[in-house]
Amino acid sequence: MSGPLDGVVVLDFTQLLQGPYATQMLGDMGAEILKVEPPAGDWMRKFALGNLYLAGESVSFLTFNRNKRSACINLKEAAGVEAVKQLVLHADVIIENFRPGVMERLGIGYEVLSAINPRLIFCSSSGWGQTGPYVSRPGQDLLVQAMTGLLFLNGKDDDPPVGIGLGIADIASALHIVYGVLAALYSRERTGKGQKVEVSLYNSLLTFVNQELSTYLNGGGLPQRGHSGNNPAPYNGAPYGMYPTSDGYIAIAMNPVGKLAALIGLSGYEHLSSNNVMDNRDDINRDFARAFQKRTTTDWLTALLAEDIWCSPVYTFADVEHDPQVAHNQMIVEYQHPKAGLVRTLGIPVQFSETPGDIRRPAPLLGEHTNSILAEYGGYSPEMLERLNKQGVICQA
Repeated sequence: MSGPLDGVVVLDFTQLLQGPYATQMLGDMGAEILKVEPPAGDWMRKFALGNLYLAGESVSFLTFNRNKRSACINLKEAAGVEAVKQLVLHADVIIENFRPGVMERLGIGYEVLSAINPRLIFCSSSGWGQTGPYVSRPGQDLLVQAMTGLLFLNGKDDDPPVGIGLGIADIASALHIVYGVLAALYSRERTGKGQKVEVSLYNSLLTFVNQELSTYLNGGGLPQRGHSGNNPAPYNGAPYGMYPTSDGYIAIAMNPVGKLAALIGLSGYEHLSSNNVMDNRDDINRDFARAFQKRTTTDWLTALLAEDIWCSPVYTFADVEHDPQVAHNQMIVEYQHPKAGLVRTLGIPVQFSETPGDIRRPAPLLGEHTNSILAEYGGYSPEMLERLNKQGVICQA
């Protein structure tokens, strides 16, 4: 076996980040991911974070599409829809993140495809949900961040709302897609029946503010951001936060204020045993910040870790690249791409003792595997494939 999901076939209609990241995770665990792309390709092929392209290949697309094969099929053609229905006969899972109703309008919605294959697990991921007052709104990461309350947890009390500098709603949604699909696969093993799974960016990111929102819902009041700027969690008191040292920054988690103060040479805090002081937390944080500036980050880590203080350095990406634990965990890996050459990216975060995941394929070229997928899973002959290609129903890289 190559991964615990070896033998599971996933038809992947997703684009952008949330869906492709989810299907890549399933592919990393051994599933066969058949990426169905329109003639123009996944939207992410034409967008790259930092506008970075490797030999014309989007770094963003390369990041989220390894361990997949690409079939280019025009779903606006009846023959293209028929090709999908043939593939569905051999699929275990379908994952799509079109706007609600698109799959139905194409003639390949859940009701149609589950009638063809009752064991099919059909996962739909959207911005806000498949129904409801926001069903027609565009669902994008920053827009969802803005409507979860998350943006008022970051920054200082007089700052405007501060967004998260990455696609956190997409990532949260990808994780929910994966665990929803895995749970449905397990249920099918017991019942023999497939089912529909629905995930949304909004629901997924709301679960990430679960503790903070629950604090508010149970009488904790609205979160009040501090003024010192070093505490990133409004409901957390001193000494929690990040402090400048003489050559960088150090992160301090929940620690007894009195103990930490003594270790960094501050007096006047001997009476405080709490690790979450809300009163005067800005004054305490400023006092601690002055003390931390007197030594290097390495000096402080050496002294504080020896006393079981919860602390760490604050890394840049360059620091992450050279961290020994990252290397030990094999979390920076490389693969060869037919056009982009050597691609460096993150590894597989979950280890399995008996069925380890692996990078078996680079991110595919658009339509690179159209013919082989339709021949293998749809029973199409070379003559049929040639005819569909000439008709513009499919394309082959």
